[in-house]
Amino acid sequence: MRRSIKKVAAGLLATMMIGTMLTGCGGGNKKDSGSSKKETSEINIGFSQVGAESDWRVANTKSMKSELTAKNGFKLSFADAQQKQENQTKAVREFITQGVDVIAIAPVTETGWETVLKEAKKADIPVITVDRQIKTSDDSLITAWVGSDFKKEGVKAAEWLIKEKGKEKGDVNIAVLQGTIGSSAEIGRTKGFKEGIKDQKNFKIIASQTGEFTQAKGQEVMESFLKQNKDIDVVVAQNDNMAFGAIDALKAAGKTPGKDVTIISFNAIKAALKKVQSGEINAEFECNPLHGPRVAELAKKIMKGEKVDKIQYVDEQVFTKDNTTKEVINKRAY
Repeated sequence: MRRSIKKVAAGLLATMMIGTMLTGCGGGNKKDSGSSKKETSEINIGFSQVGAESDWRVANTKSMKSELTAKNGFKLSFADAQQKQENQTKAVREFITQGVDVIAIAPVTETGWETVLKEAKKADIPVITVDRQIKTSDDSLITAWVGSDFKKEGVKAAEWLIKEKGKEKGDVNIAVLQGTIGSSAEIGRTKGFKEGIKDQKNFKIIASQTGEFTQAKGQEVMESFLKQNKDIDVVVAQNDNMAFGAIDALKAAGKTPGKDVTIISFNAIKAALKKVQSGEINAEFECNPLHGPRVAELAKKIMKGEKVDKIQYVDEQVFTKDNTTKEVINKRAY
């Protein structure tokens, strides 16, 4: 039985609705897969966001907030975790206490969610994960996930680099600025890139450290890389803000980003595409942050009892100087 029934104060209305909604294989107070929610009803959704560590994340939050509005049939409770998983766990528990209809989570890391997700399931609240994924021993704890194929992004970056530098006779020294360790983006991009270059014997990853997806930390780590390694040929930054920090560090060291050192980055925000056009970033692998419309669509389908695909990939592309025009940049929504 759908959670919204629990919220109906009028006993008569609840009785009338129960008669039409007790179908499917659910029992007790659980939702039935064939039940339907009144289309005029407002969907209460709680969204726990990682934080605001990057321009990409800000765009992601903006997309969610602009779509999950009263005009579109939603009441949004928003919580910024400020990069701390304990804050997210607390927020999810508060959503459960509030009795929201749907919970959406952009998790800090993939693990450590089992207990609170079981609490959400017991409370009969479906969970949608956004951007990053969550690993659980019970697949039923997550109703759907919306985001990017991070491993594929890493593989694509490797393929591009092989085309660019695969025929060079000497070693190609690579420094990697990883994102938050344990996050889906970091795990996927790291694994995909390493697998993509494993047969390229002259490609050497000589330095790898987290820049925590921030520009300041990215610059700090890049400065450290440069002190320890004079001959860095390629920088792989797992998001644009870290790439910006790396560019600043390279310039301070007297190197020309995009020429002396090849720069590969992920996300493809507007500011990064401008650097692609100027030549400071050589290749951008898009990670589309505009998840709001897909999450809204999923929430509505779930509340109507419709079956949804568990994995929901968003469309993405690769940008280089050849296809990054002023028109492309000006049309960019983030």
